[in-house]
Amino acid sequence: MQGILAGAFLAGSGVLAGVIGTAGGITSLVAYPALLAVGVPPLAANVTSSVALVGSGASSALRAGPDVTGHGPTLRRWLPRTVVLSLAGAVLLVVTPTSLFDRLVPFLVLTGSALLLLQPRVSAWQRRRDHRPGRWAVGLAGGAVALYNGYFGAGAGILLIALLALTAEPVLRRANALKNVILVVSDLLPAVLFAVLGAVVWRAALPLGAGAVVGGLVGPSVARRLPEAVLRVFVGCCGVALAAYLLVRG
Repeated sequence: MQGILAGAFLAGSGVLAGVIGTAGGITSLVAYPALLAVGVPPLAANVTSSVALVGSGASSALRAGPDVTGHGPTLRRWLPRTVVLSLAGAVLLVVTPTSLFDRLVPFLVLTGSALLLLQPRVSAWQRRRDHRPGRWAVGLAGGAVALYNGYFGAGAGILLIALLALTAEPVLRRANALKNVILVVSDLLPAVLFAVLGAVVWRAALPLGAGAVVGGLVGPSVARRLPEAVLRVFVGCCGVALAAYLLVRG
């Protein structure tokens, strides 16, 4: 696939990825295979996707206001750690082989998807036993998700939504909005690092990113209109599909 046709394909994929991702799904479920389809090598596709989809996160974060109202303390607690560890993950990506982590990724995504689908039952169990995860446990889990977000990224949103839903915001669309804000801020420094190192395939990143901006503007409206149960199943199934794709690819 070459030239104008490839650009149009990537732009359309970007719109779809932006809608899916900012509505609670996984942008990489669309963007990563689309980049592979136009001939971008796997590692370059991962990096290019990370940079291109910053636009989707930015446009969705601009529309997140109503859903993150009152969550200033949550954002102040999560953002510094997530920003620093996402950058650390990006540094690890460019200086280490990816083979081991590639083998773990599908199972991490599948775990996050299962946690999200089971979150109502887990929350009910927590209420019955008056049990909440300890601060250290939440910090370690959040740090691991942030490191993973910078390193590979695919499915990091699923893991973060699941963690936020269990610890900070049980309403899924609000947890999703918090995720959108946290991840777009955390993705900026890794994107700069990848751009400076010249690892981004710009001829693919630009049309994909332009489409993702449009999709990111539409996605929050989709999330607000979907019933909670439907949104949960949609996001969880996206995660299972991505895990299956990564297993088959591996």
